[in-house]
Amino acid sequence: MVKLGVNIDHVATVREARKTFEPDPVTAALQCEETGCDGIVCHLRKDRRHIQDEDLRLLKEKVSTRLNMEMSVDPEIVDIACNVKPDQATLVPENRQEITTEGGLDVAGNFEKVRSVVERLSSAAIEVSLFIDPDQGQIEASVKTGAGMVELHTGEYAGAFNSGQDPAKKLKILSDASAFARGKRLIVSAGHGLNYRNVRPVARIEGMYELNIGHSIISRAIFVGIKEAVKEMKGLME
Repeated sequence: MVKLGVNIDHVATVREARKTFEPDPVTAALQCEETGCDGIVCHLRKDRRHIQDEDLRLLKEKVSTRLNMEMSVDPEIVDIACNVKPDQATLVPENRQEITTEGGLDVAGNFEKVRSVVERLSSAAIEVSLFIDPDQGQIEASVKTGAGMVELHTGEYAGAFNSGQDPAKKLKILSDASAFARGKRLIVSAGHGLNYRNVRPVARIEGMYELNIGHSIISRAIFVGIKEAVKEMKGLME
């Protein structure tokens, strides 16, 4: 069964809009776990636009499933990860002007930098995943870094699905990339832009290990509560 990692960044986004103490992303994470999610995802950005250092520390202390820290290869953030020691670190590209992550990490074009960060995180007993576009060249480069997992960027598939276009071609690209990566003995996850309407086909990709979903679940939680939002998403994935 495909696992669900819930990204709780946007609980912190609401809090940071007023620079106050509520809503608390740690409380949200614990409620997601109570409902049966398989892991908690958070992105400590260099500009600290949502998740803060103290959130990360408390999440590491309180999360009982699996804490997946999304992060850039910035030396300051790498230092923090090695100190906090999340269960998993997912390396992503980061642009301060972007609203959300705009694409996959260019592992092939930044190989030595990525490889050195993978090595450092691995030496700190942190499992490493690379967030990449569903491209064979990027998958091959990812294998060479020593990372054991990739997370395929589903943004183009989600964009096609949500705009009413036929997403079949984009879905096949994801499926083919997943098969290629698994053939290289990588664990394959996926995420970005997945929601309650488009998640099922991705969850059905053979060998898919985990889907990481944030914005859609937090948005749904406004209307039904976070426990029900997680329950509904898991139901669709199953």
